[in-house]
Order: sequence, then C-alpha cells, then structure tokens
Amino acid sequence: MPKMKTRKAAAKRFKQTGTGKFMHNRAGGRHILTKKSATRKRRLGQPEEIKSTELSRMKACFPYGL
Repeated sequence: MPKMKTRKAAAKRFKQTGTGKFMHNRAGGRHILTKKSATRKRRLGQPEEIKSTELSRMKACFPYGL
C-alpha cells in the first residue's frame, strides 16, 4: 500500500509543538489595523492553539505528524 500524503497547504499554515499540539497564526492582523486596539493587535501577533474540535481534521491532514 502506498504512503499517505501530507496536505501541504495545511503543513505551511500549522506548526506542531513538542507535546503534539498544533498551533496556527490568528486571522485579522494584516491590514485595517488603525481601528483595532493595541491590546487586540498584540494578541493577533501571537500564535494560538488549535481548538479541540478541529483535532480530528488535523490528524487527517498530517498522517505522520509534522
């Protein structure tokens, strides 16, 4: 049986931590920043952990991990 392929679009967007959690960059931090507060912009710059409801989709994207 051939090897399963990693979904490359997902591999470029997510990183895996040492404990196996997946992190992603938050949306909304690229443009139209003047109306956003400094606190909000600072938070948008930090990576966020993937929600537990999305973990099954991550496992399908990365059959062998990242």
